Amino acid sequence: MAQFDFKSLSPDTIIDGLESAGFSVDSGLLALNSYENRVYQFHDENLTKYVTKFYRPQRWELAQIQEEHTFSFELDEQELPIVAPLKKNGTSLFEHQGYHFAVFPCRGGRIFEVDNLDQLEWMGRFVGRIHAVAALKPFEHRPSFNTDEMLYQASDIIKQSGFVPQGLIKPFFTILEQVIDIAANQYQVKQQIRLHGDCHAGNILWRDEGPHFVDLDDCRMGPAIQDLWMMLSGDRQQQLLQIDTLLMGYEEFFSFESSQLTLIESLRTMRVVNYMAWLCKRWQDPAFPRNFPWFNTEKYWEQQILMLKEQMWALQQPPLSLLPI
Repeated sequence: MAQFDFKSLSPDTIIDGLESAGFSVDSGLLALNSYENRVYQFHDENLTKYVTKFYRPQRWELAQIQEEHTFSFELDEQELPIVAPLKKNGTSLFEHQGYHFAVFPCRGGRIFEVDNLDQLEWMGRFVGRIHAVAALKPFEHRPSFNTDEMLYQASDIIKQSGFVPQGLIKPFFTILEQVIDIAANQYQVKQQIRLHGDCHAGNILWRDEGPHFVDLDDCRMGPAIQDLWMMLSGDRQQQLLQIDTLLMGYEEFFSFESSQLTLIESLRTMRVVNYMAWLCKRWQDPAFPRNFPWFNTEKYWEQQILMLKEQMWALQQPPLSLLPI
């Protein structure tokens, strides 16, 4: 099956797949916001709501998807608020007509408030508890956060896409290469653990009893700071207070090596470069031109040149440090 081929994933195919796995569907399918996979909400005859995720073909190997599920089950067994996939006859990963999918309980919630220090401290405790479990053993099949894939290969994907306008090729790739060289040099990792991997506010839902994650689709090996830095916002002084607050909760459950603070800007660089490459790589999927109409325009690439210049400046600034006790 082609990498981008969701064309044959019709509502009937989805419903037939769900029913073949032992789930009854007594409603229509409500498409949820997801570009990498196809995600739908439905309910059964008892009005119990579920969410199903049909994985993008060829993005992950089956062993890697299963490792995501196993990690979810480990965290769930420790009573951490991770929404783990449901099992039928001991199986959580199902297949129908070439598509692999999973089914989850439907869990809603409010958006995490990144400027709320009480919620930040709570998130620090939450991530610390996750990392205490995650550090017990490594992933065997999942990749790590690495500069080869997320900087150099990503740069090659952008170059080979041909999307950068002719007049912007030299200024864009000149600044991109400079930023990549600095970030790759700074990214010196001593210790890696299993991570959520994409821990930003949009992936955190808040309920009265606290936060929870609904997906581990991007879990990888990497430095612990990866699951913390995306919760920072505002100017330097605000971020110093935020990281201090996060770590106050985090270190109740897991030790944090403060030298990892030097990795934040290199990880940010990996994220922004990889994001550009992701859009290039996925552009032939019809969902992408529809949802990202601003991409692949001259204005977009001009903005990326400015963003990369700002990122080069950020890479050259002193890293965040912990507030004195």
